[in-house]
Amino acid sequence: MYLSQAEDLPKDPVMLLSIVNMKLRDGCPSLEEFCKSLGADQAALEQKLAAIGYQYDPAANQFR
Repeated sequence: MYLSQAEDLPKDPVMLLSIVNMKLRDGCPSLEEFCKSLGADQAALEQKLAAIGYQYDPAANQFR
């Protein structure tokens, strides 16, 4: 999936989780860099994924 800005992120939290973890695994060194590259609000992203039980793990560079 090609992402160029925050508006391209899926609205569904489960799909969002899948896309974010894939992008983190495949090329973004951190959640902060991922959010900066899209102009996304990192706190809002973390809050949306926390609502479905996932927290960002910086050591693994993924949501778990």
